[in-house]
Amino acid sequence: MIDLDIRQLQSFLVVAQELNITRASARLHISQQTLSTQIQQLERAMGVTLLVRTSRGVLLTPAGDELERGGSAVVSDIGELTEQVRAADRGRLGTLRIACCPYATALFATEVADAMEAAVPGLEVELTTVRTPPEERALLLSGEVDAAFMWLPLGDNRFHHAAVRSDRRAVALPAGHRLAEQDAVTLADLADEPVIRPDIFLSEENLCHWIADPRPDGTAALRGPVLATVEDCLMAVARGKGVWLAPEPLSRWIPASTIQWRPVKDAAASELALVWTDRTRQPLVARMIAEVRRVTGWADPTD
Repeated sequence: MIDLDIRQLQSFLVVAQELNITRASARLHISQQTLSTQIQQLERAMGVTLLVRTSRGVLLTPAGDELERGGSAVVSDIGELTEQVRAADRGRLGTLRIACCPYATALFATEVADAMEAAVPGLEVELTTVRTPPEERALLLSGEVDAAFMWLPLGDNRFHHAAVRSDRRAVALPAGHRLAEQDAVTLADLADEPVIRPDIFLSEENLCHWIADPRPDGTAALRGPVLATVEDCLMAVARGKGVWLAPEPLSRWIPASTIQWRPVKDAAASELALVWTDRTRQPLVARMIAEVRRVTGWADPTD
């Protein structure tokens, strides 16, 4: 087994990023001689030449290039393992922080949190409620939460996701609307109805799914006003300013005596997903996905 010093590997990775010993030593707060010695020791331990000096800095050899690609993951894994060992020594695994919008997750979020804590001894699941998907996105990107429940599609390649529930669509209609007498409606029935939009969408792709644009016949959805909150949208619906399309669970948690909810038979289903970033501990994400799907009864169609 190679006697690999993690500090030497970390120093090499900084050199590989900078391609300059002077800049790398400044970042590491060590002398150039100490850094050069660390690289030489690493080369001797591995039996390869990792870099060559030039008039403008250093260049990686094929072996150095390969070590750079794999070395970052090794350092990250060791760092994560160290934190887990320290947490175990303190008698707890740590905290998994989940952001969610209450309307979307109230049916199962607390049950999933309890199940995760029971399944993973020492783990504490912390639920943080927010009002809109953009707030969830901000918390994920800042690292203030580890994962979030969000409606697909995200339209943002900075995140990973796994669907955990699928829901049919419903439409909010003003009381006395001509379609309110029907048990269900179609998108063709809504062709001339402007769709009111809350200012909560993460991308144009996300928006188009929510307002069902384009419609099955290829025509564009009639876009109504954009309002600040869901509550503002429902008030506008009640006043006859348009209709609002939403996943069916929201109709159960946002009732109103002045509007009527009806299922939309041919609108694409909305999928709720667990969303996370590269910083999130992958084993905990996998366990969380399994627990949420168990609670919701959702089966991955690709399995």
